[in-house]
Amino acid sequence: MNGSKLFRGLLVLAPLIIFAGLVAIFALNINRDPSLVRSVLINKPAPQFALKAVQGTDREGFDTASLQGAVTVVNVFASWCIPCRDEHPLLTALKSESGVRLFGINQRDQADNAVKFLTELGNPYDRIGADSDNRVSIDWGVYGVPETFVVNAKGVITFKHVGPMTAESLEKDVLPAIERAKSDAS
Repeated sequence: MNGSKLFRGLLVLAPLIIFAGLVAIFALNINRDPSLVRSVLINKPAPQFALKAVQGTDREGFDTASLQGAVTVVNVFASWCIPCRDEHPLLTALKSESGVRLFGINQRDQADNAVKFLTELGNPYDRIGADSDNRVSIDWGVYGVPETFVVNAKGVITFKHVGPMTAESLEKDVLPAIERAKSDAS
């Protein structure tokens, strides 16, 4: 008899215990910066992929092998993405001031819209691949656009920035990540 009362008591308390656990998890993560999403690809080779060029641009597409030989910043963007428009001047500045290779993955975009976007804002990309079916973005672990990766000269992803870059995140996170990736080669 006592065993069945204990069992019923536990059944009554179980939802309360589960609810308290969920509240604790949410409370611990409420002030967490969403741009600090850790990628499982950090310190691993870039996934195998091949992207054709965005039609209408004068840039080539690229593939996994293209990431070898020099530090490369890979930016995932789309013309329909408002934050991509906001971060674009920072990408242009990054390219002109650092000289780093900058490759773009144009995600789920119509080529003519991508061309209009780049014509209006300028094209800082050395190469641009069209990811019209989103498969490459999924392989890279992209949650949404924009996202930016730093790949060292060995083709290993060393850094991921989720969301639009700001002047502060460029200075505090992205540029140091580029310098660390450059030192990986030595």
